[in-house]
Amino acid sequence: MTVDTPSRPAQAERRARAAVAVLFFTNGALFANLLPRYPQIKADLDMSNAVYGLAVAAFPAGALVAGLAAGAAIRRLGSARAAVTGTLLTGAGILAAGLADSVALFAGALFLAGAMDSVTDVAQNAHGLRVQRRYGRSIINSFHAIWSIGAVAGGSMAAAAIALGLSRGQHLTFSAVVFAIAACVALRFCLTGPENDRAPESDGDGDGLVKRSAGPAVPGRRTVYVLAALVLIATAGTLVEDAGSSWATLYLSGSLQASITLAAFGYIALVGAQFVGRIIGDRLVDRFGQRTVARAGGLIAAAGMGLALAVPTVPGTILGFAAAGFGVATLVPAAMHEADELPGLKPGSGLAIVSWLMRLGFLASPPIVGLVTDATSLRAGLLVVPLAGLLAFLLAGVLRPRHR
Repeated sequence: MTVDTPSRPAQAERRARAAVAVLFFTNGALFANLLPRYPQIKADLDMSNAVYGLAVAAFPAGALVAGLAAGAAIRRLGSARAAVTGTLLTGAGILAAGLADSVALFAGALFLAGAMDSVTDVAQNAHGLRVQRRYGRSIINSFHAIWSIGAVAGGSMAAAAIALGLSRGQHLTFSAVVFAIAACVALRFCLTGPENDRAPESDGDGDGLVKRSAGPAVPGRRTVYVLAALVLIATAGTLVEDAGSSWATLYLSGSLQASITLAAFGYIALVGAQFVGRIIGDRLVDRFGQRTVARAGGLIAAAGMGLALAVPTVPGTILGFAAAGFGVATLVPAAMHEADELPGLKPGSGLAIVSWLMRLGFLASPPIVGLVTDATSLRAGLLVVPLAGLLAFLLAGVLRPRHR
């Protein structure tokens, strides 16, 4: 087989890889700058837990609605331009949400931000996969790890802004401008040319470049069942991520009475530990297999957060969110990778289905947790985290075992 790409990455590919890394970093940092501001916004707009849960669900709702339009945006603009355009509009939506003076405006701005974020997410992954094909080896996990760094940086920026007494307008305007400039500069170094530069087939190892046949796509019953299980595994990962983004700060500052600055570290701990899990995840999968890693991760998330909820303290809860983030670090990439290789599906179809449907976890989680919280307590609502870990443990059998 011949491939029309160099065996070693040229300068253009290395620059493109750095550019995509900047886009992932920016995507992670933008929304994370808003999250620690949620308790202030909730108080200023006098929202109950149920109303708050419904309002913040507007972000994943926008992502779900716009997710299917991302492909059209990529075809029209190209993946790099679509990612940057989405970044600019995401920043505008987040700024509007931070300045909102009504629940309706807050939810509407989050809906816009979520819709544009989903376009950015798909487009930057598509461009990252273009760069990966030029490299001839898997590098996509490194981009997701960099997203986690961006999320930690964004949360830390917000915590610093709060500590310095900056208003939401000052803080979020600065964030939107800085990351808009970063995204526009990155665009200059992205790949050019047509999007459909995929090689007809490629060989590779367990990291993800696999040989495909060109046969007809006729999914069987088992394929449908496995795909459904993969959607649930990915959704388990998103449920934990959403618990950290939507409720960690509120739980620590409200139920456990931590300072607002310290409370921000619940989310920071989750995404920071998730980053560590993604950095070492490939090596763990190579050694133990995806199935074992997912099962162990599910147990770590369930046990860590379960213990934190059973014995609630501020340090223990921050460690619990860290355990949850570390445990679910490989779930979404594992589900996407397995879905993309399911027999009987056209290349990319399984990945697209899992990517779109897992957003239901982000959509359903906030209002469910909010309703449970109003009926009982936020501590009870956060049981969704250990339950998600157990779900991943139970369904991990559909993932591939260690290669022998």
